Amino acid sequence: MSGSKRTMAGVAAAALVGVIGCAALLYVNHHKGRKDSAPAAAEPRQPSTRLITYARGSLSRLQAPPPSPAPDYVFKDAAGQDVRFADFAGKVTVVNLWATWCAPCKIEMPTLAALAEHYKDREDFAVVTVSMDVEKTAGEARAFIARNAPLDFYIDPKFQLAFEFPGKGAMPQTLVLDRKGQVRAVVVGEADWASAEAKALFDDLLAET
Repeated sequence: MSGSKRTMAGVAAAALVGVIGCAALLYVNHHKGRKDSAPAAAEPRQPSTRLITYARGSLSRLQAPPPSPAPDYVFKDAAGQDVRFADFAGKVTVVNLWATWCAPCKIEMPTLAALAEHYKDREDFAVVTVSMDVEKTAGEARAFIARNAPLDFYIDPKFQLAFEFPGKGAMPQTLVLDRKGQVRAVVVGEADWASAEAKALFDDLLAET
């Protein structure tokens, strides 16, 4: 074989080795850190991320912030006794902040009554509707709740509780607390609390251990 032919054969061989080497390098980089080519398992969703899946239909306004403790705030029951959210520990608790002068609040109230009726046999579930009415309209608020059994009457005569939660004074504002007393979901605005998506949300929380 002449020298020129031997040179060309050497160049071709070197090129082939280079191509094979590049292919091998690409394969190694593609599979680096992987025991096999199966896709990695999805990481489990955090509680707040999971609950946002219920933000649809009548709960389209639902927010699922990172779990945080409900404020240690004192409001009153129908007898004028002090009540705290800690009193509902161990229960999935729906806290609804409303007032007689808030039309959407009054529109959604029957759905909260229907929700309370739906779960009435569960000792680990509560619906707590807290009126933001002042003394002048407190009697009207009490009568309105009486027409929406089985809801109980609660009131915050200082009109401050609505500012302790994410809605910052907005009404209606509904907070969902888990058994540990943590705020797990928030809806600012009217919703249908007797809807299928609402019941699915609460069933999810009630299933937590």
